Amino acid sequence: MATEYRPGQTVPESGIYDVVHHDACRHRPHQITAVRGNEFPPCHDCISNPRFRLAQAALHLDDHPAFAT
Repeated sequence: MATEYRPGQTVPESGIYDVVHHDACRHRPHQITAVRGNEFPPCHDCISNPRFRLAQAALHLDDHPAFAT
């Protein structure tokens, strides 16, 4: 099973994350792009209940050696 992250936790790896909200939330599962070092955000509707799972890791442009400044 993939590791799940909660709002307020630090994004461990840049990439695309699957987001699953609380059953009572109006939002359906979807994907977001998150950057390593940032915090996973809360949902404005279900606050602390969304869960984030890494679907596809991807280096942020600033972290790639060919493009880093």
